[in-house]
Amino acid sequence: MTIGRLTLALFQPDIPQNAGTMLRACACLGMDAAIIEPAGFPVSDRHFRRAGMDYLDHVDIARHVSFAAFERWRLQAGRRLVLLTTQGAVPYTAFAFRPDDVLMVGRESAGAPPEVHAAADARLVVPIRPELRSLNVAVAAAMVMGEALRQARD
Repeated sequence: MTIGRLTLALFQPDIPQNAGTMLRACACLGMDAAIIEPAGFPVSDRHFRRAGMDYLDHVDIARHVSFAAFERWRLQAGRRLVLLTTQGAVPYTAFAFRPDDVLMVGRESAGAPPEVHAAADARLVVPIRPELRSLNVAVAAAMVMGEALRQARD
């Protein structure tokens, strides 16, 4: 991983197409990526490879065997954990991102567990209409990645 570069972390992703799409976005936007295991699919999954296409060769992906291992890496690197969650209190557009933040998305099926929420330095939400549950995780990640990169480059 590149030191000090924005990183998108996928907490135990369980839909290969979404993971591939997010990693493709990382490649195109020049962000690093991290996958916190266990994932709900093997990285050889054809849906994952198809969604990521040949872009997966252009993104630096760190794999962590557990959230505890990820946390050891993150704390040692002195990086801030910014969790994207429907339970967040701060809209992502009102947050001051740093160029070395780690943006994290939870599992598509269950979000992030309490220990991840507790470890987060910030919990952000993408505001949506109150009668709807959530955006697709890849869409939400792309929106927040764009804002974080905009701020980092200003």
